[in-house]
Amino acid sequence: MEEEKIYKNFEEFYPYYLKEHTKLGTRVTHFIGTSLFFVFLVMAIVKLDPMYLLPTVIVPYAFAWVGHFFIEKNKPATFQYPGMSLRGDFTLYFHILAGKEGFTGSKED
Repeated sequence: MEEEKIYKNFEEFYPYYLKEHTKLGTRVTHFIGTSLFFVFLVMAIVKLDPMYLLPTVIVPYAFAWVGHFFIEKNKPATFQYPGMSLRGDFTLYFHILAGKEGFTGSKED
């Protein structure tokens, strides 16, 4: 049985993260979920209602897990690397917005 690599920092982890997010549908579901995170966060601030913070956790993970379980057919990195995976979600999101990454993989490939 192959031993799973242990990532010590985000710079080591992010290439692995990208390999786990290669399919269009997975990236789209993550992008939608992260976008909704910001929508609910803004709503919580604007309406001064902390109840809008609950969906900031539930909705993004629901979208991401649909992408992993049904499209990418792999296990979300969140289970083993929760902090780095969350950072990876935001990094990929902003890379897509900036044009550094596409919805189907790196533009540098």
